[in-house]
Amino acid sequence: MALSPDLLEILCCPEDRTPVKPADAGLVDRLNAAIAAGKVKNRGGHPVTEAVQTALVREDGKVLYPVRDDIPVMIVDEGISTEAL
Repeated sequence: MALSPDLLEILCCPEDRTPVKPADAGLVDRLNAAIAAGKVKNRGGHPVTEAVQTALVREDGKVLYPVRDDIPVMIVDEGISTEAL
């Protein structure tokens, strides 16, 4: 991930304002497998069809936000619940 440490330090979940951190490779792999199987919807209820290369996960591990083209998509409805993964 090309996000700078300074940026990561100030980013937080837009819903509850808790810190976020880079998702580990295992979580990203499980997410992408679920996306490929057509089993993932974002919190806005829309199907997620594009695999992610990296993501940021909320401090409690329950929600992740995709990073696309090195830009974190920090929008509540774009978040993806990790509970089904």
